[in-house]
Amino acid sequence: MKTTTTLAALAIALLPGLAFAQCAGEHVKQTAASCMVGTTWDAAKGACVETPSS
Repeated sequence: MKTTTTLAALAIALLPGLAFAQCAGEHVKQTAASCMVGTTWDAAKGACVETPSS
């Protein structure tokens, strides 16, 4: 029983690290669809920039 509980706790403890390893670097693949409200996609810079207000 103690071994099973220890292995289960270890598996649960390692899951966030494994999930992060699967998506590491994905945040740099930003597109126009992922710009926050108040920003627009600037193709020249390859990033979201603030939308000028009038």
